[in-house]
Amino acid sequence: MQRKEKTVVELAAISTFLQNTYNGIENILKRVLKFKGISIPVSGSWHKDLLNLSVTNQIISPELSKRLDEYRAFRHFFIHGYGVLIDKEKLMPLAESLPDLWKDFEFEIDIFMESFKNEHSSSE
Repeated sequence: MQRKEKTVVELAAISTFLQNTYNGIENILKRVLKFKGISIPVSGSWHKDLLNLSVTNQIISPELSKRLDEYRAFRHFFIHGYGVLIDKEKLMPLAESLPDLWKDFEFEIDIFMESFKNEHSSSE
């Protein structure tokens, strides 16, 4: 039987995993944009700008960007020292939907990479 109540350590671990996963997604998007020769503006809102640029350049869909933005907001909250205020009611839905988010992210990145590859192989 699984217990419902998470300990503080478990909540911190889940939060860290969410934050690390989102950071990985950002790193992938940064590399794709860099590969395309697109620079990310240096500003206080660069994390949000990264998502917007990724949509504008058809790397991810607006729908996926909206979902990722929830993780970006959580990451900001967690990273800037508010981790002691973790709200299990907000955390657990993000954790539970992460596998689907990751699957959809992989799918959209694969589509982008395939179209990019096809676009450049036909011009050779």
